[in-house]
Formats: sequence, structure tokens, C-alpha cells
Amino acid sequence: MKPELRHLRYLLAVAEHANFTRAAEELRIAQPTLSQQIKQLEKAVGVQLLDRTGRTVRLTDAGSTYADYARRALRNLAAGERAVLDVQDLSRGHLRLAVTPTFTAYLTGPLVAGFYTRHPGITLDVREMTQDRIEADLLADRLDLGIAFSGSHLPGIEATALFTEALSLVVGPHHPDIGAPGPMPVSGLGERHLALLSGDFATRRHIDQHFAAHHVRLRIALEANSINALTEIVARAPLATVLPDAIAHDHAPLTPIPLTPALPSRTVTLLRRESTYQSAAARAFAHQAIQWAQALT
Repeated sequence: MKPELRHLRYLLAVAEHANFTRAAEELRIAQPTLSQQIKQLEKAVGVQLLDRTGRTVRLTDAGSTYADYARRALRNLAAGERAVLDVQDLSRGHLRLAVTPTFTAYLTGPLVAGFYTRHPGITLDVREMTQDRIEADLLADRLDLGIAFSGSHLPGIEATALFTEALSLVVGPHHPDIGAPGPMPVSGLGERHLALLSGDFATRRHIDQHFAAHHVRLRIALEANSINALTEIVARAPLATVLPDAIAHDHAPLTPIPLTPALPSRTVTLLRRESTYQSAAARAFAHQAIQWAQALT
């Protein structure tokens, strides 16, 4: 017999759970049936795919290699199914988009709103996640598009530059530096109390590297893992922060103050998986994002 698609799904489920019982529960089949189907698959390929001798079930070396191809086959099948269902006139469809966290404060809203206005029949799944996870999910076909930053990307990721993002000191109406002529020397920030994004954000690491390079030790009074929380706090308290200029421009109480030396700018990029089918919805969103970015320059 030849392996069937269900055999591939069964093998991957057992590999993921390292347990026949839990895999059978997920697949909603009886455990003896699952075990029998895996044995049929092993007989068909002529090699043992699972090591059942330990406390947990794990892939053999041959099984690990076979599982890689199984995942690839299922991803390609899913892409083929989407291609068949794709409607070129964009009257219906689905788009899976992810962005890195700072973009939710100024970029995601106008892009998604503009796309929905043009194509209300397209359902959108918009997620916020780190760049590493965006690229991994693109390669695993769990996303159609991502918006993040240029740099070293995983093999198989294609990046299209959109625009350059600048960062500045940002203050609210109650801060003593409001109205101060810029630019402000970075050395002066060692005397000011700052509210910054937590270390989970790539933006925070970008900020830390810049000030460390100029031997400035920051006085951090507050850390937040939410852009909205940070902007609300800075708008109401005499604390300064460092954020992309665009966030300050979109939040009326906030004012950006340029720094010198300026923080290195970052190139915002549209990410996708190379050499894969792109739905009409994904192509339309990518085209809109590029047009939106061109209008900024």
C-alpha cells in the first residue's frame, strides 16, 4: 500500500505529543486504530519511524527526516486548496497578517482599515508577535504576510522595503522638556527619568544598544510591555520615553524631540515566504502597503 494523507497527519500528531493516547484524542480516533495506522505507514515506507521503547514516543532519525517531508507536503496541499478557493475579484477570501508590536500603535490601523474599506469580503486574521516568530510562522505557512524590520532573515523569507522609521525622545504636556528646542544631546538623558518598553521589544534593544554605544546610563523609572500603556503614562506623567516618531504624531498629547547623535533609523519591511502561492488577498494587501509607504516619501 502507498502512504495516504491521513497517515502523514497521524505521524505528525504522535510526534508532536510524544504520546499515542494524547495524539488519538486530538485526532478523535481510537488509540489502537492510531497505532495500527502508524504501523501500516512504517510497513509502506519500509523503515521504523517511531521509537516506542522509552517513556515517551519519539521520532527515529528516519522518522524525523520523513516528518520534514510530511510537513512540507501538507503545507503545499493547504496552499493548493487555498489557490483553488481563491477569488481573483477579491469578493471573498482570507488574509493572515502579523506585525511586530510597535506597529500596532500607528501602522496596523490605517493599513487594515484601508484594506477592509476596499475589500470588505476579505476576512482578516491580524496578530502581534515578535519578528522571529513571524518568520517562523511564514515558513510554516501559518501566515501569509508579516510586517517587521530589515536585517538578517531566515532562509526562505523574502523582504520588501516599505519605509524608514525614525526614533526620538517623546514627552507629554507635563514634561519640563516640552517646547525645548531640539536636538537634545543623548548625554542629557542620563539626568532624566524615563519610561521605556520592556526588554521583550526589539525597539528596547535598539534603544539600549544606542545609549550603551555612547556610554549613557539611563535612569529607568518605569518599564511597560504595552505600547498603549506607555503612551498613556507619558501623556499624563512628567516622564520621557523613546519611541518611533510616527507614534508621537498619532498621539496628540505627545511631542517628539530629536536626539543627537540620532538613534539609527530602521527599515520597515513586508515579509513573505519565497516561492509560494500568494492569494489574491495577500497580493492586494502587499500592493496597498507598498503604495501607502510610497505616499510617505
